[in-house]
Amino acid sequence: MAAYLQWRRFVFFDKELVKEPLGNDGAAPGAAPASGSAASKFLCLPPGITVCDSGRGSLVFGDILHLELSIWFLPRSLQLTGFQAYKLRVTHLYQLKQHNILASVGEDEEGINPLVKIWNLEKRDGGNPLCTRIFPAIPGTEPTVVSCLTVHENLNFMAIGFTDGSVTLNKGDITRDRHSKTQILHKGNYPVTGLAFRQAGKTTHLFVVTTENVQSYIVSGKDYPRVELDTHGCGLRCSALSDPSQDLQFIVAGDECVYLYQPDERGPCFAFEGHKLIAHWFRGYLVIVSRDRKVSPKSEFTSRDSQSSDKQILNIYDLCNKFIAYSAVFEDVVDVLAEWGSLYVLTRDGRVHALQEKDTQTKLEMLFKKNLFEMAINLAKSQHLDSDGLAQIFMQYGDHLYSKGNHDGAVQQYIRTIGKLEPSYVIRKFLDAQRIHNLTAYLQTLHRQSLANADHTTLLLNCYTKLKDSSKLEEFIKTKSESEVHFDVETAIKVLRQAGYYSHALYLAENHAHHEWYLKIQLEDIKNYQEALRYIGKLPFEQAESNMKRYGKILMHHIPEQTTQLLKGLCTDYRSSLEGRCDREAPGCRANSEEFIPIFANNPRELKAFLEHMSEVQPDSPQGIYDTLLELRLQNWAHEKDPQVKEKLHAEAISLLKSGRFCDVFDKALVLCQMHDFQDGVLYLYEQGKLFQQIMHYHMQHEQYRQVITVCERHGEQDPSLWEQALSYFARKEEDCKEYMAAVLKHIENKNLMPPLLVVQTLAHNSTATLSVIRDYLVQKLQKQSQQIAQDELRVRRYRDETTRIRQEIQELKASPKIFQKTKCSICNSALELPSVHFLCGHSFHQHCFESYSESDADCPTCLPENRKVMDMIRAQEQKRDLHDQFQHQLKCSNDSFSVIADYFGRGVFNKLTLLTDPPTTRLTPSLEAGLQRDLLMHSRRGT
Repeated sequence: MAAYLQWRRFVFFDKELVKEPLGNDGAAPGAAPASGSAASKFLCLPPGITVCDSGRGSLVFGDILHLELSIWFLPRSLQLTGFQAYKLRVTHLYQLKQHNILASVGEDEEGINPLVKIWNLEKRDGGNPLCTRIFPAIPGTEPTVVSCLTVHENLNFMAIGFTDGSVTLNKGDITRDRHSKTQILHKGNYPVTGLAFRQAGKTTHLFVVTTENVQSYIVSGKDYPRVELDTHGCGLRCSALSDPSQDLQFIVAGDECVYLYQPDERGPCFAFEGHKLIAHWFRGYLVIVSRDRKVSPKSEFTSRDSQSSDKQILNIYDLCNKFIAYSAVFEDVVDVLAEWGSLYVLTRDGRVHALQEKDTQTKLEMLFKKNLFEMAINLAKSQHLDSDGLAQIFMQYGDHLYSKGNHDGAVQQYIRTIGKLEPSYVIRKFLDAQRIHNLTAYLQTLHRQSLANADHTTLLLNCYTKLKDSSKLEEFIKTKSESEVHFDVETAIKVLRQAGYYSHALYLAENHAHHEWYLKIQLEDIKNYQEALRYIGKLPFEQAESNMKRYGKILMHHIPEQTTQLLKGLCTDYRSSLEGRCDREAPGCRANSEEFIPIFANNPRELKAFLEHMSEVQPDSPQGIYDTLLELRLQNWAHEKDPQVKEKLHAEAISLLKSGRFCDVFDKALVLCQMHDFQDGVLYLYEQGKLFQQIMHYHMQHEQYRQVITVCERHGEQDPSLWEQALSYFARKEEDCKEYMAAVLKHIENKNLMPPLLVVQTLAHNSTATLSVIRDYLVQKLQKQSQQIAQDELRVRRYRDETTRIRQEIQELKASPKIFQKTKCSICNSALELPSVHFLCGHSFHQHCFESYSESDADCPTCLPENRKVMDMIRAQEQKRDLHDQFQHQLKCSNDSFSVIADYFGRGVFNKLTLLTDPPTTRLTPSLEAGLQRDLLMHSRRGT
């Protein structure tokens, strides 16, 4: 039970009398008079009004005893209109809020025979509202008085309460007799003082209150189940239904307490003193009209009109915020109505008092002046003030508490402004070291709401470190998931590292995958190289590769063996402890081993182990791996003093050179071998690169005569000039080199590499080269030339005889007839039949065979290939003769003879054309040759 005596009183409503309008200008009730309206009179309603209601933009009054009109309407224009609804009096009115329908109860004749009339205010019947339905209110034959009336907004339910304790329920369309059915819902022994419908979803409840109890019915179903809510009631007009802000509770105002009810239970109650006369609900407020003089509620039915004028108190209660929004004294209040956003109090003298609620800002300012910030906050929330407005109140409340020295309370209010108030406004107030706890609380909340920037994170962590509050620090940084992180992780790591909280910084770096910061702290601050290497080993491939490139030299300097082991795995088959074995075919799982060679600076032993591992496990390693490994082995070989070890290193170097990795790219390897004077390697690379001249020069420089001959024998076929160079070399020697010169001359003579005159001129410079040295060479050369001359003379005679024979054949063909005696076709080898085709060469063909296989009418298909070959040879000889003359002419006229020769070489003029110039090695017999030509022609024809 809430005692109202503890509630503060405020003046949140402005009171004024409603004035009559000067004209039909549509002025709103309660509005301030316009300029020049000092003569305006206060609005005065005719006397005799006993019932009132409001809705649909009008105030409705009933029971004007001394006039013919019984129902009056006061619209917003304040132009009073009315009509005659009953002949005697109107006792009850109910104006629906969502429909322009008015329900009334009144009497047309003396006696207890009240009638219910339903009026459609939108339709007219002779100038008056249309009455759509009339029916008696009394449920049976026993006379009784109607005490209260209510109608559901859906027009399907109407309930009427009587003084004898009964309640009738009209179910169906209340505006029509045909679709409506009336039945007695409730019978009791106490007068019914209040009724109210409550809609919850599809369920409709009816609250029924008498002078002694409160009950609820479910009228939307069958059998109308009833629930007794309480055993005390209230007087007439002392009940009301609240709005959704109070969950549509039924309010019953007793003399001692005001009770709130749900359809199935009693809710809270409030102890408000005074005898309750009227209870009304208005926009979240409970309006109570009461008087101090105790009068039994039962007297309301018997002695109301006989009561003398009495002072009455109107209180407007804010039940949510627990204060009295307005309190005033009135004389003889008839009723309280709500319309056009204001309250209207009708008094017995016919005056209408308007109570207009002040705007929210004005009410808040009134509370601020009294430093009632908590109440202002509650009021702002109940008035649904926006978040910006609430933040302003919180800020003012925080400033007030701060000025009073209540820093703890102030920071709590400032926390409520987060998101609306600039954090720097609050932070500046608490930068004092004595208020660091308050600053920490504010910054913590700022981070929890994910509104902190990097500076806020830095400041909060500095607060933790200044307070040395490790538990709060761990609670702040150790979140369960990434979504719960409300701060900039990198900033936090920097601050913690700077403050010396390395373990906390490492925790953040590891849990939020800031690998670079984790490794920086481990390597630069803690010097824990083993842990840093272990951490790199569990990273994904790309990150492990980049971090090894960055920190590999440091790790190699302190823990070379472990670092080398990790690099071996990274460059071959990297296995992350978090991801497991990487698929070999997946891109990125194998690092470029050549890029890690600089890491091994000043660590030759580990470098050699790494390079050898890569060459063995991964034969397709980059060329730089093999070049570096060769350089390392050559260095070791060059500096080794032990003969046995040196021999072993020599073998390893040669083995590496012969591994096949230097076949295409051997320039660097050759330079390395020359730098370290590794002669065997140099000679091997010369040979692999077909640099026979260099091999020859090497042996010549070292006067290795036998090796010179060996090089010529091995590579003379590929480079014949080696023999010429060898002859020149030996010719320049004054030593006795007859044996070697003889060997060279023999080969030159066998291969016909040099003209004899050039050989003689070459050896003429050597005093030891006597005639005996070249005697055998010259004799053999002369003998061969004699044999060649004899062969050439024989060939000339044969060509002359052949030419003579051919000329005779040509002469015979020109002078004598040619008899064709062939009996078979030269193509199909079948017997000739007319028509046939004969050629002077002696070949005969069927005409259809000739037409099928011939390329022209003038050429024999069998002889055509050989004839074409001869003609090509003739044309080539003629062209070659022309080219020779042209070449000689250009060579004589050009200033740069070398360019002319190079141009002709590039055009392939000096290439040997075997196809055109070399005659066939054997001569086929004419018959065999003809047969082969015939088969070739037939085969090619079938193929097409």
